[in-house]
Amino acid sequence: MKLVAHTTLEALACIESAEQLFYLVDEPATEAWLRRLNPTATSLEGYYAVGKPREKTYRDIANRLVSAVRSGQQVCAAFYGHPGVFVDPSHAAVRRLRREGFAARMLPGISSEDCLFADLQLDPGARGCQSFEASDFLACRRRFDPTSPLVLWQVGALGEPGYRPEMSSRTERLEVLTAFLRAHYPARHPIVLYEAANFPTCEPVVRRIPLSRLPRTTVFTLVTILVPPLPDRVDDPKIMRWFDESEGAAPNAPARTAAARNGSRARR
Repeated sequence: MKLVAHTTLEALACIESAEQLFYLVDEPATEAWLRRLNPTATSLEGYYAVGKPREKTYRDIANRLVSAVRSGQQVCAAFYGHPGVFVDPSHAAVRRLRREGFAARMLPGISSEDCLFADLQLDPGARGCQSFEASDFLACRRRFDPTSPLVLWQVGALGEPGYRPEMSSRTERLEVLTAFLRAHYPARHPIVLYEAANFPTCEPVVRRIPLSRLPRTTVFTLVTILVPPLPDRVDDPKIMRWFDESEGAAPNAPARTAAARNGSRARR
């Protein structure tokens, strides 16, 4: 997500050694850096066009990557964030190439959700974490637990089949999303509009608003929404006795409160 700083050494080695480097990034500084690392660097941005369905764009990008590998080149494709998180062409290209017998792999990276965990001090091990693409979340009426944190991706592209510059979510669609969430959360429930920082010298954008204000808020495509959890559920006493039994097995084990036992569930 951050220029240079979030690139792993493994990814850097692949970028520099590739006979053909393709890239899809969201700001010019990263583009210039990639071109310095590898003079074969070629942007995939040209496959996007206003009015062109995103599914067609993704197929065209995957076709380009597969074609380059078929020609005998050692190919690397660099995407901003994690290459496997909301990057359909990367998954499609790897699957197709493996079926054809080529050695294709995906390297892990840092996604905006990883940055969110750090910047908002959210530990997914404490209460779990639910993560949905916003359009899928609404269209499929996904079931979720409001006592666990809820992450919604690409709210700014809610219900959009294609691409347009400076795209943000339409007010009437945010109203539908808000109504769906209001069945589980109160109107004043705080939500967080989050954008990860792109440069080491920049801070992330963190906006906190009540849920009821969401339809009156401009939400761009890079915004990820966090809905914090409601108060936790009551522990199952049968399960919680496991912690007592474990402690009892140790001689002279000190007594511990229920709160301390609860904390031990999440720590590793």
